[in-house]
Amino acid sequence: MAPSPRRAASYRLALRLLLAPARLRESLTTLQPQPSLRNATIAGTQVALAVVLIAAALHPSPWQHVLGFACLGALAALFGRSTTVVQRRRIVLIAGGLLLGPVAVLSWLSWQGLPPLALLLVLAAITGGIAALAHRLQTGVPGAVIFIFAASAALAPVASLSLLVERCAATALGVAVAWVLCLLTDHLRDVSALPASPTEALQHRVVAAPSPGYAPRQALRVALCAALASGLAYAAGWPHPAWAAIGAVAVQQGAHLPGTIHRAWQRTLGTLVGAAIAWAFLSAAPSFWTLLLAVAVLQICTEMTIGMNYALGQIFVTPMALLMTTLAVPGEAADMALARILDTALGAGVGTVLTLAFSSVQERIDLARHHRAS
Repeated sequence: MAPSPRRAASYRLALRLLLAPARLRESLTTLQPQPSLRNATIAGTQVALAVVLIAAALHPSPWQHVLGFACLGALAALFGRSTTVVQRRRIVLIAGGLLLGPVAVLSWLSWQGLPPLALLLVLAAITGGIAALAHRLQTGVPGAVIFIFAASAALAPVASLSLLVERCAATALGVAVAWVLCLLTDHLRDVSALPASPTEALQHRVVAAPSPGYAPRQALRVALCAALASGLAYAAGWPHPAWAAIGAVAVQQGAHLPGTIHRAWQRTLGTLVGAAIAWAFLSAAPSFWTLLLAVAVLQICTEMTIGMNYALGQIFVTPMALLMTTLAVPGEAADMALARILDTALGAGVGTVLTLAFSSVQERIDLARHHRAS
């Protein structure tokens, strides 16, 4: 059924307000206070140290080819930074499971010979389920995007059962190293900065509120968004279509319509700057150890800044992700930087359009009020 003239006008107005210059200014100039810069820095340092230890151990070993999956497993240490020590042990293990599960499933399907487009559709379905699980289990920041990033790595072809097992074992190793490092160093966190209650945690955006209606509604929306973005990138012949799905889902983590367009601008512009930094760095043909040191520094810088402004964080997280990929798959540097920009812009566009399409009348009214007040 075609929308009524009033409803169509409501969508057109909302789109115009979303694309207004004021939204771009807000996205680039708004700085949020970090709940705890110290705790964010410690979380980034824990991951950086885990990545360095893992890479240093696997680089000279026969399992160098799965080094990237071990580093992805280490990202479990990013979660639970704003919970108690006991709670964090549980959350890091949960995050590890959400990292390992998709890697295992998609690697197995790849080994079974599932074609690339079918794998992308499975990734989209997994993306919706992971988003719902992360929400219900309250894994907190940095959210479901990290799990989807790990899952996307598993789309690479698997030629043998041994490679499948090695991928899973490497990911599990990364999770284990991250968990042990958190166990040994969590006492360094500032416990006085932890939220006193779930309400305060929500105000600081460190956990997601459990919502019974999330799974059937939002999970399907996230899956559709990921499928459309990655499908378009695949149809265009781009080499990393899963990155478009990541960009689309990241945009959908905005709390409201203005937040969605802020995320879109921040992710796109931050990725543009970050990809340029990565290209310049990789063009100098750095050694493995120089790459590893740069990944560690960028990981810490990401966690120190991304809570203040998402665009700032993207300036660091984009080269960090590209350099981490280069550690695992050397030789694709220049092409990856351009692919990251194109996929991110496509994903941000798809995420914004679908968020607007699924928005309620009240959300569009709130957008208009926000625009008048800004």
